[in-house]
Amino acid sequence: MEIELYRMTHIDNIPFILKNGITHKDSPKANSNYINIGDKSLISTREQKKVWITNGINTMYKEIILGDFIPFYFGVRMPMLLVVQHGGNFVEKARHPEEVVYIVCNLGDLIKLSTEFYFSNGHAMDRLTTFYDETMINNINTILDWDSINAQYWSGEENLEIKRKKQAEFLIKGDIPSYCIKKFICYNNNAKEKLENFGINHKKIEINQGAYY
Repeated sequence: MEIELYRMTHIDNIPFILKNGITHKDSPKANSNYINIGDKSLISTREQKKVWITNGINTMYKEIILGDFIPFYFGVRMPMLLVVQHGGNFVEKARHPEEVVYIVCNLGDLIKLSTEFYFSNGHAMDRLTTFYDETMINNINTILDWDSINAQYWSGEENLEIKRKKQAEFLIKGDIPSYCIKKFICYNNNAKEKLENFGINHKKIEINQGAYY
């Protein structure tokens, strides 16, 4: 499937990821010096948050814990990035966009990698969001609201549903080898040069200021 998945991280985490892959926090290979850029309160809540996999019907036949999985978004310029760049909530410190890198993977590659994965049609913590398993993956293009995912504007009470749908997630169990990384997106030439100095081929690095605030 030619659907791109996006995961944000601090640029200084990239050397570890190149060597060890994208690791889950509980993995034996986890980065002990990992630099967190997210909302610590939200991350902590996700560690215990249980959700039901319903596939859009009223049968809640499987329960999972969000924190057991590595999450990806289906697009860029998410609401969380706004908080990461400007601070607020429980984000430890505001980050310049140069510090934030998108790791991009292909959905089809990750499906082949893991026997356990799920996806949601909106923000994982929202009660209106529905979760789906691998039996629904061939319907993902019709289940997700791509207009919302790609929306540039989502603020305001009138756009709460756009904001929810924009933050749909792909959840995968287990570590992800670095060879599954399709490319990296960064903010400017300074970040690109730093990534190249880490040993990344320039052809796998894309500068896209439109992916940032």
